[in-house]
Amino acid sequence: MIGKNLVDLIKPLVAKDGFSDTSIANVRLMRCEKSVPRMPLIYRPGLTIIVQGRKVGYLGDREIHYNSGQYLVQTLPLPFECETFASQHEPLLGVSIDIDPVLLSELVSDTVEVKLKSSVPYFPMSSVVMSPGMEEAVSRLIRALYDSNTAKVMGQSRVREVVFEALQSPQGDALRALVVNQGRFSLIVNSLKQLHQQLNQEVRVEQLAEDANMSVSSFHHHFKAIAGSSPLQYLKRLRLLKAQMLLNQGHINVTQIALEVGYKSIHQFSRDYKRYFGAPPTKDKQREETVV
Repeated sequence: MIGKNLVDLIKPLVAKDGFSDTSIANVRLMRCEKSVPRMPLIYRPGLTIIVQGRKVGYLGDREIHYNSGQYLVQTLPLPFECETFASQHEPLLGVSIDIDPVLLSELVSDTVEVKLKSSVPYFPMSSVVMSPGMEEAVSRLIRALYDSNTAKVMGQSRVREVVFEALQSPQGDALRALVVNQGRFSLIVNSLKQLHQQLNQEVRVEQLAEDANMSVSSFHHHFKAIAGSSPLQYLKRLRLLKAQMLLNQGHINVTQIALEVGYKSIHQFSRDYKRYFGAPPTKDKQREETVV
């Protein structure tokens, strides 16, 4: 059964709930002993591999199920909502691997032609069933964590194996598109990157469409199909999630945070924040580290 061996490997390595850093860069282990209701989140671009328990992501009208024996391929830090199912008897266990753009570029240039040929629709966030090759690659990666010398010398090679297996999956073209820069998916990905980089600036959809070489109506259609919402809805969620992260860090006040994420009106920021998170920014507390 896919995942059983991985459960046995991960269990001794994670003593507490939450994300745990490891001795291999860009690799974290996950554990959660309780179910967590649907809530807004934002993941780093990477692979989220579930070996026990299950999660459901909500992106627009899409439901993305990633259960035991599956992994999430995420090519951008998309704001979405997530629900976790776990218990003390069967805690959620998994591995999170951040995607290194340099490593991805090397693998794509070494293993594929420039033209993307897959007929399988792909998105910036999708779940994939773990293949035997992926299971073995993840197993080798986790086993490296048991020996500091192996982790130091072979750790990045083991990460490379896992990313290589992800490139062979039905969603491999979503990863390749980040490098190859072809097709409408790549154009929308570039628009999403632009929104992330210009978070505190005024954004004109007409300019985004022009930069993508599309009409405004075509841009709206393709953007929503990929990101799950309109460009302005996406930008608002992204700003609010960034604001929550800044609030949790506790270094700057609410007014400064509102300006930092592109709001000109503190009152509008407070209204939008309360509508999205259910509490005003002045009363929001840092979310528990157990949320994974």
